[in-house]
Amino acid sequence: MKAVRSLFACCIISCLGVSSALCQQRPPATPLITHDPYFSVWSTSTNLTDSEATHWTGSPQPINGVARIDGKPYRFMGRLPGRRPDPVPAMQQTASSITPTHTRYEFTQDGITLALTFFTPAIMNNIDLLSRPVTYLTWSAKATDGAPHKVSILLEVDPVISVNERGQQVVTFRNHTSRLNVLSAGSRDQNILNRSGDNLRIDWGYFHLAVPKDEDATTVIAPHPAADFVATGKLADSDSIDMPQPAGRLCPHLAVVFDLGVVSAAPVKRHLLLAYTEGYAIQFFQRNLRPYWQRNDMPVEELLDLSENQYSALDAQGIAFDKDLTDDLIKVGGEHYAALSILAYRQSLAAHKIAADLNGDALMFPKENTSNGCIATVDVIYPSAPLFLFLQPKLLEAQLLPVLEYSALGRWRFPFSPHDLGQYPLANGQVYGGGEKSEENQMPVEESGNMLILVDALARAEGNARLAERFWPQLTSWAQYLKDKGLDPENQLSTDDFAGHLAHNANLSIKAIEGLAAYANLAHLLKHEDIATEYSSAAKSMAEKWVSMGIEGDHYKLAFNSPNTWSQKYNLVWDQILGYNLFPKSVRETELAYYMTKINKYGLPLDVRADYTKLDWSVWTATLASDPKQFNALIDPVYQWTNETPDRVPLSDWYDTKTGKHITFEARSVVGGVYIKALSDPKLTAKWNKWSGALGEALSAGHGE
Repeated sequence: MKAVRSLFACCIISCLGVSSALCQQRPPATPLITHDPYFSVWSTSTNLTDSEATHWTGSPQPINGVARIDGKPYRFMGRLPGRRPDPVPAMQQTASSITPTHTRYEFTQDGITLALTFFTPAIMNNIDLLSRPVTYLTWSAKATDGAPHKVSILLEVDPVISVNERGQQVVTFRNHTSRLNVLSAGSRDQNILNRSGDNLRIDWGYFHLAVPKDEDATTVIAPHPAADFVATGKLADSDSIDMPQPAGRLCPHLAVVFDLGVVSAAPVKRHLLLAYTEGYAIQFFQRNLRPYWQRNDMPVEELLDLSENQYSALDAQGIAFDKDLTDDLIKVGGEHYAALSILAYRQSLAAHKIAADLNGDALMFPKENTSNGCIATVDVIYPSAPLFLFLQPKLLEAQLLPVLEYSALGRWRFPFSPHDLGQYPLANGQVYGGGEKSEENQMPVEESGNMLILVDALARAEGNARLAERFWPQLTSWAQYLKDKGLDPENQLSTDDFAGHLAHNANLSIKAIEGLAAYANLAHLLKHEDIATEYSSAAKSMAEKWVSMGIEGDHYKLAFNSPNTWSQKYNLVWDQILGYNLFPKSVRETELAYYMTKINKYGLPLDVRADYTKLDWSVWTATLASDPKQFNALIDPVYQWTNETPDRVPLSDWYDTKTGKHITFEARSVVGGVYIKALSDPKLTAKWNKWSGALGEALSAGHGE
């Protein structure tokens, strides 16, 4: 069976020009609907029928699919509630594939081949389109045995998708637009932006199942639509009217049945839209902000009709984007690197929410998933930044701007950068460590270096330093702090202190030194030449000292005062990409040669203290290699891990390099950091930056048309 699945997968993917590595990949979890930290639905099994769909947190959000072929029912998605084993047999899944904007499955049964596609138009040259909370589901059925077959398809959605937990009261209702029949579900109470935290689902706004009026479909809101369809091939004659009801298993589900009629060799297609709309998305210093797509008060019905009108054009655009990006990822890093990058693409974007400031500007807020749920965490923005610097720098600016605005407020009284803006979705001030009250468990060198490097990288991508000019006092304060404290950092937190606090951190020192070089370059861009000379000289002097402080025979130490230690020096990557040229090439070569002796089955450990590693930093370290053999030696085990990890969760960035088990982190935005290798290629970066800038503004002006 495994050989058959791989063969069919290659057949499906080859039309898109996707690599053979993707044909063979078994992702830890598969993205189905991925928009933001709340509207994020995944399959955690190889076969779509082996488990029910879940939110990224693991909380069930069942979406079930049944096909009737000549009167016989078969499941193609999910597991129906009730007895085990499931009384409805599963169709044979013969293929699956993931591209940047599409997830595809293929099934065969009784002479019929059924293709199911989830398409999320996460195309980053159009921020307006990217912010739309709409995913398309498409079916294509054809006969493969030369005989005609009567086929119908059911999809049902459990209304728990619209609340945090099953005990909450939900209401369901139906509407219609000019193009669509719409079934909706949402919480009775609609407590907008009512709480913050990590392991939470949204419980305000409404989920919508929207069916084109010309698709020959019937719909219902009823307790057992799948059971009715299995038994009779039909749905109930009437909707359930009693509401509200708790979102338990007996609560009315939203369901649609497509009658495909008699299917022969010519494919018969149907599609629908799944959406989630909420009137307000983020609270930013007590101001409730709308989702970006709704910044001009676009009604939900207009959003849905616009999305339906553009379905075919967007799908074609998505297919072209998938192929072009995949080809370039293979070109710059090989098939295994491309496979990692594609897995990271939608996940990284879906860990953010794009909101509209009061003036309509885009503000993008990452959520620190599988941690304490912080919002706009600087050491989350930093590792994910390569994705945005490569494909859409304006979205990095949209992430940095809220942090910079907060830093400029009188309430932030420290000479270093903040760590976060609060706890998602409430960005009302730092909650981590000492918050706004003390320096306890702050990350001064870490976050100040992060911000300076990213503001400089953004200035280069955008061709101007306007953001730096606007917040020059804050950047100056952070640069001065790094100049005083950065060479040999005190005992303070850094992003890698999973094994505890660490003083004299050599990799953290690299970040501080590069942060000074970033500030010097920004000063140069703003024609503050005296400042540029001063800080450039300071960075060069500190880099020279670092080399003598960190060397230990054939490698460099984890901490300056810790003999017989080592660590990944992934922060060195900016010295190459941004052209600071502070550290001798021999530093990278020495470290890489040493790393080759420390690689475990599933990758290079983060440092000497444990066998775990970080996915994002491993790719940054690999990008230091000028020798493709060294790059592949570091990337190939990571690719192997994605295929063999026993933990079926959205792509983790923290896992054990010997066992393959993930430690904690899941579904985080930081996996966007794997795009650092693509970013390191100047020609490719220039190509995609041009694509994002020229097309993005034009398309946004016309709502993506």
